[in-house]
Amino acid sequence: MQFYLAPMEGITGYIYRNAFYKIYGNIDRYFAPFIMSKKLNQKEIRDILPENNQGMELIPQILANRAEDFLAIAKAIESYGYKKVNLNLGCPSPTVTSRNRGSGFLALPKELDRFLEEIFEACPMEISIKTRIGLEDEEEWEGLLKIYEKYPLEELIVHPRLKTDQYKPGTIHREAYKMAAEKSRHSLCYNGDIKDRETYQEFISDFPDTKKVMLGRGLLKKPWLIKKLKGGTEDPVLYKEELKAFHDELLAGYVDYMSGDQNTLYKMKELWAYLGTSFTNPDKYMKKIRKSQRLSEYKIWTDHLFREQELIL
Repeated sequence: MQFYLAPMEGITGYIYRNAFYKIYGNIDRYFAPFIMSKKLNQKEIRDILPENNQGMELIPQILANRAEDFLAIAKAIESYGYKKVNLNLGCPSPTVTSRNRGSGFLALPKELDRFLEEIFEACPMEISIKTRIGLEDEEEWEGLLKIYEKYPLEELIVHPRLKTDQYKPGTIHREAYKMAAEKSRHSLCYNGDIKDRETYQEFISDFPDTKKVMLGRGLLKKPWLIKKLKGGTEDPVLYKEELKAFHDELLAGYVDYMSGDQNTLYKMKELWAYLGTSFTNPDKYMKKIRKSQRLSEYKIWTDHLFREQELIL
């Protein structure tokens, strides 16, 4: 099985990716958070610079619903040496979908078809798609899949949720993925709610021919997840030592890049919204971490948490 890291805006930038690569190193493909402006800003450029992503396969992602915008962004990305890009048709955020971008574009299948025709005719790069299965009705998926079948996708990453499902528990539409597995000619990657060995085993039991899985929130909560899925050790001490090393590497990366404690703390607190759920009795520590105003204070409480509590594997 190949494992991909899902792009998550504000979290899985190059500092996170480098820390993950150094400590865990078990991701086959990393996807950069989406770019939506024809003129890349300095943050977006830094995020995809090859020197900031050494040793890993990185796929930049584009968010667009106009062919001329997609092609302009792709050309800018290509200038940094990239041969592949990914089209975001999955983001469910209202600020994105209200402009008919991300999964909002799925509400306009005719326009989407024309858009894909134009970009595949003009773009010299290989294009993959990360998609949801529709806006608000699972029956939309068959028509969308027929559209995707018309074009030479590098791969099709399917998150079998509707836009309206957001990330609610219990909203995965496995039958929609089954349709793709049975009918699509494309190389498929599955994305959605694989969060432990049990959900992974259930998935591969149902879809043994799928060879690629994208992990997002499950991996943010448990960075050791891939090692566990691959049959790694059950030793919680080792997992906690690795997580502490990852945390310290990530913190050092943000300290080097950010100016001032507040900016670094903002990035680390954002991550703890996920990591905190994987410790026993986290509430007291999480409250102190969230209230920390200085890095020295933050380090005291994260050290306490790592020393005094155990991981929930």
